[in-house]
Amino acid sequence: MTATALLLALCPVLLAGGFLLGRRTAHPAGRSDLGTPVERATFDTLHTASLAAPPLRAGLTEESARKALRRLRSLLGTDALCLTDRRRVLAWDGHGEHHARRVMEQVAAVLESGRGAAFACGCGNPDCPLRWAVAAPVVVEHRLLGALVTYAPRESAVLARAADEVARWVSVQLELAELDNSRTRLIEAEIRALRAQISPHFIFNSLAAIASFVRTDPERARELLLEFADFTRYSFRSHGDFTTLADELHSIDQYLALVRARFGDRLSVTLQIAPEVLPVSLPFLCLQPLVENAVKHGLEGAVTRSRITIGARDAGAEAEVVIEDDGVGMEPGRLRRILRGEGGPSTGIGLLNVDERLRQVFGDAYGLVIETGVGAGTRITVRLPKYRPGVHSTPRTARREEG
Repeated sequence: MTATALLLALCPVLLAGGFLLGRRTAHPAGRSDLGTPVERATFDTLHTASLAAPPLRAGLTEESARKALRRLRSLLGTDALCLTDRRRVLAWDGHGEHHARRVMEQVAAVLESGRGAAFACGCGNPDCPLRWAVAAPVVVEHRLLGALVTYAPRESAVLARAADEVARWVSVQLELAELDNSRTRLIEAEIRALRAQISPHFIFNSLAAIASFVRTDPERARELLLEFADFTRYSFRSHGDFTTLADELHSIDQYLALVRARFGDRLSVTLQIAPEVLPVSLPFLCLQPLVENAVKHGLEGAVTRSRITIGARDAGAEAEVVIEDDGVGMEPGRLRRILRGEGGPSTGIGLLNVDERLRQVFGDAYGLVIETGVGAGTRITVRLPKYRPGVHSTPRTARREEG
């Protein structure tokens, strides 16, 4: 049994949390002190486990199993390793692959009960090194997904413990994969909800405004039609969860051009944008619903003219975006109900949606800050960190070149 396998058996907590330590196995050039044997085994274990994790974060498939098994077998120091789902062998790594034909029969009890088991391989080939195996269940949220089967030349209690801990680690990675998928589905559902809010009335009114210029000002009609096409293309795109501040503001400018074609001088818009914050990434369709709300509340009721100001400034490690209107505003208690999801199916969906997505991506410190009052207009402040791991977007111009 290798030192790595012994470490796994004696230190299960290391596998559960060791990756988060961020320790490196490499040392500065010329340094001869590589630590004690136990320290080296610890670093090797962490490094190998970190290499096995990414494939499993894609879920339990033949490809992810094949990529992960080589690392996992190195982690355990065994002669062969097999990973199954509930129906078939997904991958085999190591000696004696002819044993794969009987795996599902041998692990049937494990897949039925969810409890690990050890068994003799029953191999008649004298040259085959595999004589003993341990099967450990792979379980995610009380659902049995498959089994990890470890093979060795002889029975070993240490190997049985190590196999069980590695199977638990595999289960954790697969659970994280499911959480990633759930988050992706949630974001997609939220974006679909925002797209559903693009009012048929807005589309109809935009096309009607464009049509009104066809005879009197054909060039203006052509420009507005291009704005409309680009706005809808951006709003219904399928590329990524994130966009840049530049792209979001460009889409907002197109939306406002269509609104001004309808309302003319009734709507006045001021933009104050610091160029240095334009590359900042943010969730897709994050600012546009806020501007649409500003237009709606700025021109509703008996209001004949409305002024909207959109500003984006550099605030050190953050970019700060402010969207302000001088419209009817709202009662603060109603706003609190909207942000709690109690505003009704057709009220404030955009505000709630944007607030929740900002908090999911950046943390609770980055929710919407809304100042409003009846007859006092509304001011919405959005803070965006300039850099956050995992949050990045390809600019619109680059996507056009790729297409």
